[in-house]
Amino acid sequence: MADSQVPWGVGAPAEAVTEPAWRVKPSWYLVAKDDHMIPPPAQRSMSERAGATVVEAPGSHAIYVSRPEAVASLIEQAAESLATSGK
Repeated sequence: MADSQVPWGVGAPAEAVTEPAWRVKPSWYLVAKDDHMIPPPAQRSMSERAGATVVEAPGSHAIYVSRPEAVASLIEQAAESLATSGK
């Protein structure tokens, strides 16, 4: 799983975010309905705050391991949306 995550800079905790990407870029969120680490209502709240397109699927906190087909489907949906919107 670590290979799929982007490394963060050592100075990141001390730096201020000047323009969060979720405010200016389209985003998608996959709610893992069986997540016991981040409760689904919290996931829904975060994704709504970000203005994300939301898809829900049964799955654990590591949904991209337990339900890769749901993740691939969401990625395809996002790619098709961006391709047709010209962004």
